[in-house]
Amino acid sequence: MANTPQAKKRIRRNERRAEVNGARIGRIRTFVKKVEAALASGDKAAATTALAAVQPELARGVAKGVLHKNTASRKFARLTKRLSALA
Repeated sequence: MANTPQAKKRIRRNERRAEVNGARIGRIRTFVKKVEAALASGDKAAATTALAAVQPELARGVAKGVLHKNTASRKFARLTKRLSALA
């Protein structure tokens, strides 16, 4: 258990950040799922639109520090590859 005031403050801050970061990751997952659903249904137009919406969300996740740069790049590359294979 934390003894110092600073350690107690860090615990409070970490709980708040975990909540915010969890919401950010959840938002990104929702956008990714929209692309995957469009790809599964075979709707190329919807998948293209959804993919265009995913890219800034992934970049925002990287900027905010909830995703690693390579993770975001890998996710976007794999979705793009699946979209191009749909043609």
